[in-house]
Amino acid sequence: MEDLIRYAPDLAAGFLENIKLSIVAGIVSLILGTVLVAMRVSPTPVLRAAGTVYVNVVRNTPLTLVLAFSALGLSDQLGLVFSDVPRTNSFWIVGLGLAVYTAAFVCEALRAGINTVPLGQAEAARAIGLTFMQSLRMIILPQAFRAVIAPLGSVMIAMIKNSTVAVAGGFAADAAANMKESFDQVGASIPIFLGIVVAFMAVTLPIGYLTGWLARRLAVAR
Repeated sequence: MEDLIRYAPDLAAGFLENIKLSIVAGIVSLILGTVLVAMRVSPTPVLRAAGTVYVNVVRNTPLTLVLAFSALGLSDQLGLVFSDVPRTNSFWIVGLGLAVYTAAFVCEALRAGINTVPLGQAEAARAIGLTFMQSLRMIILPQAFRAVIAPLGSVMIAMIKNSTVAVAGGFAADAAANMKESFDQVGASIPIFLGIVVAFMAVTLPIGYLTGWLARRLAVAR
């Protein structure tokens, strides 16, 4: 028990690294997913094809491969560097990989929301002279986001849990090293696993309840 208390800060540091990684990846994935859904419903065939290929390829690629490509391919082989500090660079590289992966699921959730918007509204937007991007930005996407708040919440919860893949796989180097040292010193005991479960539940359950409440509160009346 003394050893467990001693290494609790290292375990907490690894968990906080997961949360920071999830926040960054969540913001980037929402932005990228919105761009992707605009491409997927675009009247331009090339953009629709590019969006479709991206979503189908990324959704059917294991997350570990995406993270490995980000950490080894983009950083080591292609020389993509966000910071001269290895720890900061590793964090942003892994965050980018997690965001790129999650964005494909955000895109599909938003596309389902777009399908709930009556076609007549898009036709009315064109009739009054709005361009495709204007109608998408002012009429279609606001309703689509309101229609898929709960599914987007589920995507974010899955992404938070997926952040553990980055740590367990060693892609987030510092967090992985801290947690590995703790397990080596203390042992993989039941209290440690239960503590990690409780910590993640303390983050994911409020997200589920909040998005469920917002979905009911902001539901679009049809």
